Amino acid sequence: MLKQSLLLEKSTIIENLQQTKRNAMTIVRLTRSGRKKKPFYRIVVTDSRKRRDGGWIESIGYYNPLSNPKVVQIDHERLSYWKSVGAKMSERVEKLSKQ
Repeated sequence: MLKQSLLLEKSTIIENLQQTKRNAMTIVRLTRSGRKKKPFYRIVVTDSRKRRDGGWIESIGYYNPLSNPKVVQIDHERLSYWKSVGAKMSERVEKLSKQ
């Protein structure tokens, strides 16, 4: 009885992991760099489960809010590629890409 319940528990854990992998998505968002009170942002493609400044898959641009005028550089070819394979964009990146 105990062995059967352990097998059932193990299969449930495996199913949950597989479901998590299927639901994982990539997202295009900003990651902060620079120093204290001097932000500089990279526009990166990352797994949605990673933290803000965690590892990323690809850097496709940058945003410097302190320069005058504000500088936004995005590789639109790579952005359209990632959107075509299902990556979502954060609200801020969406606004920046339209500038």
